[in-house]
Amino acid sequence: MSAIVRLEQIYPFPSNTLGAELNRYANAEVVWCQEEPENMGAWSFVDRPIESVLSNLTVKARRPRFVGRRAAASPATGLNKRHQQEQAELVGAALSIA
Repeated sequence: MSAIVRLEQIYPFPSNTLGAELNRYANAEVVWCQEEPENMGAWSFVDRPIESVLSNLTVKARRPRFVGRRAAASPATGLNKRHQQEQAELVGAALSIA
């Protein structure tokens, strides 16, 4: 069985709601996926709160795994072909089990 939990609101962080939802999937891998590079977007904000939620649950995952573009000075590659390749890799990594 596979499931996707989509976190739409990150502030105030919905710790109780997210915890209740993640608790339903005790063996799930927790993945944070974003299109922005790792040093941009919400990852730097949600990493610790998600880890805190996981630490209070009886689940296999202890930390979320980041899936997205590697850190960069710009949010775009500048080349459409490279962008399309990165996008395909990002989606593939987000939807596969490590």
